Amino acid sequence: MRRRSFFKLGLLGACTVAAGGAVYRLARGPAPLRRFELDGEARAALAAIVPAMLGGALPPGAAALARAIDGVRTAIHGLPLVQQGEVRDLFGLLALAPARRFVAGVTAGWRDADPRQVAAFLQDWRFHRFATLQTAYLALHDLILGAWYADSASWAAIGYPGPLPELS
Repeated sequence: MRRRSFFKLGLLGACTVAAGGAVYRLARGPAPLRRFELDGEARAALAAIVPAMLGGALPPGAAALARAIDGVRTAIHGLPLVQQGEVRDLFGLLALAPARRFVAGVTAGWRDADPRQVAAFLQDWRFHRFATLQTAYLALHDLILGAWYADSASWAAIGYPGPLPELS
């Protein structure tokens, strides 16, 4: 097979796949909006990301980590369904092994993730040249820290006495 024939065959194959995808999408229609639930892999990703994101603010122990993950779940459920779909896509990307390795640099699964690798991937996303990864970092940051500091149990660690009585 000559090089020109190879390129023509490759272009024809790509067009065929694109046309098939377009027909499938037209026949199926847009995906229905539905509430995002944290599944096992998303929870495992959060279990690795939350300690790296919160650092010393997270007390040791599984109870504090579980409380933080439940707070993120509550925060996600407070988002409009369109944004919940975007969060679903983000966790879907993080759950997919090749994407986790390529985009996040975490070689092992989230349950066995090295905390230094997780911290490095977060720093990389925070200052990445692609705005999409910076936005993904900011989404994780806002969900995790917002959920953590919205919980009154974490206020004492930062010296916040709570809202003023006259405002409550």
